[in-house]
Amino acid sequence: MQSQNNDASLDKFFYVLVLLILPPKNLSCNCTCQDHSDWELAFTFLTDRCESYALCGPFSSCTINSNSAICACLKGFYSGIKLPDTSSSWFDKSMSLAECRGLCWRNCSCTACANLDIRDGGSGCVLCLFYTDISDHVKKKSNFNKRQLLAILLSSAVFLMGLLIVGIILYIRKKKLRCEGHRRQDCRDEYLREDGEEMELPLFDLTTIAKATDNFSSCNKLGEGGFGPVYKGTLLGGKEIAVKRLSKNSGQGMTEFKTEVILIARLQHRNLVKLLGCCIQRDEKILIYEFMPSKSLDFYIFDQEGQKLLDWPKCFHIIGGVARGLLYLHQDSRLRIIHRDLKPSNILLDDNMNPKISDFGLAKTFGGDQSQANTNIVVGTYGYMSPEYVVDGIFSMKSDVFSFGVILLEMLSRKKNRGFRHPNHDHNLLGHAWILWIQDKPLELIDKTFCDSCNMSEVVRCLHVGLLCVQSVPEDRPSMSSVVLMLSSCDVLPPPKQPGFYTERSKHESPTRTLPCSETTFSTMMIEAR
Repeated sequence: MQSQNNDASLDKFFYVLVLLILPPKNLSCNCTCQDHSDWELAFTFLTDRCESYALCGPFSSCTINSNSAICACLKGFYSGIKLPDTSSSWFDKSMSLAECRGLCWRNCSCTACANLDIRDGGSGCVLCLFYTDISDHVKKKSNFNKRQLLAILLSSAVFLMGLLIVGIILYIRKKKLRCEGHRRQDCRDEYLREDGEEMELPLFDLTTIAKATDNFSSCNKLGEGGFGPVYKGTLLGGKEIAVKRLSKNSGQGMTEFKTEVILIARLQHRNLVKLLGCCIQRDEKILIYEFMPSKSLDFYIFDQEGQKLLDWPKCFHIIGGVARGLLYLHQDSRLRIIHRDLKPSNILLDDNMNPKISDFGLAKTFGGDQSQANTNIVVGTYGYMSPEYVVDGIFSMKSDVFSFGVILLEMLSRKKNRGFRHPNHDHNLLGHAWILWIQDKPLELIDKTFCDSCNMSEVVRCLHVGLLCVQSVPEDRPSMSSVVLMLSSCDVLPPPKQPGFYTERSKHESPTRTLPCSETTFSTMMIEAR
């Protein structure tokens, strides 16, 4: 029984609790007595007067002000009725309803008509119209169409302009390639030898060469050779090159140019300058060499600043390199080649002072059994040409040996053969060296700057070899293979004989003839008739 009472108490508590947590709009409190099973309403109160259903009626709002509810109509309504929208209406107070109806029928924008005043049977006319909305719609649609049309026109114009530009570019490019093809074909035809064989060397485009030399700028000019100026250039990859541009009035024609290209293209030796390519385009004939940063040998022999940089070990190294380069030309290459213009300005030096013979424009090739040839036109540089070549136009490998001997004596004395003067006689440098040799005073020829760094036996041996190379009779001169052996061994050397041009100049004769000269690191060549 006690348990049932407890359950009843729990039920009471539970229901009251539910009513308190989830009250309706009218919060009520119900109670019951222990002796009654029904609940009775004790009291009821409102939580918010505006929460009473339909307190203010339809289309109205309710607000609480000082615990009282204030009702108001929503915007556009009056006493629960929606007011008509007169923003698109038209009215006339003098018209009757029949006239108003007829006017509405005749106007497609009219949606309804009525009396303006319904009192006393009605009077006036009011029309409800929608033309404003239609005109706005038409205007918006019109604006949209205009914008769309403008966008289409602009995009079409841009597209057509782009097509036009692309077409022009493609046309110019095709025309340029066609012209370039014709030029390359012309270059290729010029590039062929007389027998139709190609010269085995890359072709450079003139535009590439002009860009590499900054359009042949004077700032990049290295010097002026007998056949034209030489420029320093830099290719796109950063590789430095030397560009020899054949002058139009140089006297070197296509034959000489092709000769130089053919010869150097086929020659591969560490003591020969490397030809990278050529350009034969329009009236231009250009050779592209590897760039030699240390200038040419004449700078180190005859220039006072250059002489300080050339000690005896370097000098002896250069002598041996030039000798090996000539030996390759005369004996070890695929072709037997006579340089015909060997001189210090045609011997270039790299970073390690390795000599490289350059400028093969006057070179000639010999067959297997051929030992000499002659010409009616003597070309070369006076002071380095052999007597038989100057007098009779006969040249051979011994002509290059003579030139090598002159260079050797110039390196030892650091004086030029042409233009040499001595107070006691009027001989050239070769005659002066011969006089000192027969007087047993060879060391007087050696430049004093070599004394601190030279090996005296090497110096005297080089002087001896130089005198053997400049002997007057070609048959008396050693071959370049013998010269290389003499320079590298200690064998006893044969005594030299009288050198070429061993005749005193007249005291009234100028020691030098006025001939074009050059300070270029490449060649200076004089062309004269016999």
